[in-house]
Amino acid sequence: MKQSLTGPGTFDDRIGALVGGGIATNLAGGLKGVEKEALRVRPDGWLSDRPHPRLLGSALTNRYITTDFSEALLEFVTPAFAQTWETLGFLCDIHRFTCERLDDELLWPASMPCRIPEDDAIPIAQYGTSNVGLMKTIYRRGLAHRYGRSMQTIAGVHFNYSVPEAFWPAWQELEKVRGDLGAFRSAGYFALARNFRRLGWLVLYLFGASPALCRSFAPAGSAGLESWDETTLYAPYATSLRMSDLGYSNRTQAKINISLNSLDEYVRDLVAAITTPEPAFVRIGVKVDGEYRQLSANRLQIENEYYSPIRPKRTAYTGERPTAALLRAGVEYVEIRSLDISVFDPAGINQNTMRFMEAFLLYCLLEDSPPFDDRGLDEAASNQSRVARRGREPGLELERDGRAVRLVDWAGEIVARVRAVAELVDSATGGSDYVQAVEHQQRKIADPAATPSARLLAALEESGGGFFDLGLAAARNHRDYFLSLAPMNPERQAQLEEEARDSVRRQREIEAADRLSFEEYLARYFAGT
Repeated sequence: MKQSLTGPGTFDDRIGALVGGGIATNLAGGLKGVEKEALRVRPDGWLSDRPHPRLLGSALTNRYITTDFSEALLEFVTPAFAQTWETLGFLCDIHRFTCERLDDELLWPASMPCRIPEDDAIPIAQYGTSNVGLMKTIYRRGLAHRYGRSMQTIAGVHFNYSVPEAFWPAWQELEKVRGDLGAFRSAGYFALARNFRRLGWLVLYLFGASPALCRSFAPAGSAGLESWDETTLYAPYATSLRMSDLGYSNRTQAKINISLNSLDEYVRDLVAAITTPEPAFVRIGVKVDGEYRQLSANRLQIENEYYSPIRPKRTAYTGERPTAALLRAGVEYVEIRSLDISVFDPAGINQNTMRFMEAFLLYCLLEDSPPFDDRGLDEAASNQSRVARRGREPGLELERDGRAVRLVDWAGEIVARVRAVAELVDSATGGSDYVQAVEHQQRKIADPAATPSARLLAALEESGGGFFDLGLAAARNHRDYFLSLAPMNPERQAQLEEEARDSVRRQREIEAADRLSFEEYLARYFAGT
């Protein structure tokens, strides 16, 4: 059932209603979690060809340390906390725990990869012999056939956020919307997601940190990139090449439009993409000479293949498909996927970034959010592409409801409203941390040289070297930083050690419990049984 948010019609009206209704304090304390990827590299900076370190446990079942596409691409997953310092502290502890167990290897500190070998030599992640483990590996094999392995070595930071639960019933009453609270909550999250798609170019401008890349990633060069030196390509005004057509906004998926207008439409479009054959993928084949090349020949193998900057999500049961989980219980949180790794922060993200993102997402919830049509989706995609490639270009214009607007003017308007949200969050907590985080971003709008992308190019200029040299030096510095920290809290140390140890046992138990053939398992998974 569809529900739309009615009530006061403008952002200012909604802020006034929140304050007047006495529920503005309910905006504070939303849960925040981080998933941060990092390539393991050899001491010389080349991509590691070693298997996943045994001392980190099982990549299949460890809740905090797993792998993404490649066996060398680690993914660190924090629990969700109400305070940003708790989230960052847990992330730092995972980094330290890992650095202590990598022997001579390093964690690459940037989104764009280190020196990588030929495509076929990039190792795909392995998850053991269980059906669920084989499915994860075959899915990644499919990604390799569809998009190439090198693209899958790009890393990022995913920011997971849920609005405080106490906010929703009070907001529903204030908005005078009757009906099921879960449906109202889901409608609110989809309104948030639509605005994030419209305005998410701002995240690339403020936090994009990938204006340059190692030539090994694009040995033949790429349109629109210039040579920095013999080892490095760059775009002079780029903010996030990771989020450009070079990375996860690739042309292959450009024709897949998944509606954000409602939960039902979102699930409908994802299911259609998962069940609709794609001629180019049909030519790859599914099972060839007895070996799976991909899970299916459809537009998407599974839901996670859709590279959206934002995903509405619900924690799924074991073996449950993401769409089934959403239909079962509605949206629980949103996953933001457009943050680059910050080379300037050892953990790849800092509290100012998290606090701004929290206030920005609340602004996206409270701002008017009309349904998308195809033109609106195309406009949002075009704006993202422009900012990814040219975000710091003087006088750059974006498209807003069919009209040209200067990026600097639009960004200033948005951030002023985000500040109003930050003030409400701070008033509930008695501090000024959120307003200070917003003010830090306002300075980047006034001075593009303060953006991470500009700072990275300035650091390249100062170093006299290329992107690879800068990344390798930062990787060594970050390792030394984590290894120099005071001893970890004994309880956290024990928690991470126990999880690594128990994850190995859990993987063995899963493998021993399998009774179905892989073909039967796969058929049941897609059938939802």
